[in-house]
Amino acid sequence: MIWIYLLLALVAGAFMPVQAGVNSQLARWTSHPVLAATISFIVGTLALLIYSLTLRSSWPAWGTLSSAPWWVWTGGFFGAFFVAVAAAFAPKLGAATFVSITIAGQMFVSLVLDQYGLIGFQSRPINAWRALGAVLLVIGVALMRKF
Repeated sequence: MIWIYLLLALVAGAFMPVQAGVNSQLARWTSHPVLAATISFIVGTLALLIYSLTLRSSWPAWGTLSSAPWWVWTGGFFGAFFVAVAAAFAPKLGAATFVSITIAGQMFVSLVLDQYGLIGFQSRPINAWRALGAVLLVIGVALMRKF
């Protein structure tokens, strides 16, 4: 079963540069990356709403939602920030540089989240191999940017 998760994660990662390119083109048509990000999120929200309705799952009670910690509501902000930044800067950096630098950022934050078991992740301490992997990612970013 884990291979399905890995495959879907690979596909989701493959969509990142496509999403950045599509949204940067939308930004050209709308004349603003934040407006492009807004439109992108509206389309995404509609797609998720339709999918959620087809699942026919029951929605949680408002009391359950209101008792959630404040920080669980910040995911949409992080997604919106990423989409707006991608729309604005991916064309200036190039797809490979943009994706490699975002992956480096993801790796460093992921190491901290794993090290301390934050926001629901199981604790997985940083070791020499994981640190080396992060350093190699930074080297990869430098190589992508230089060449």
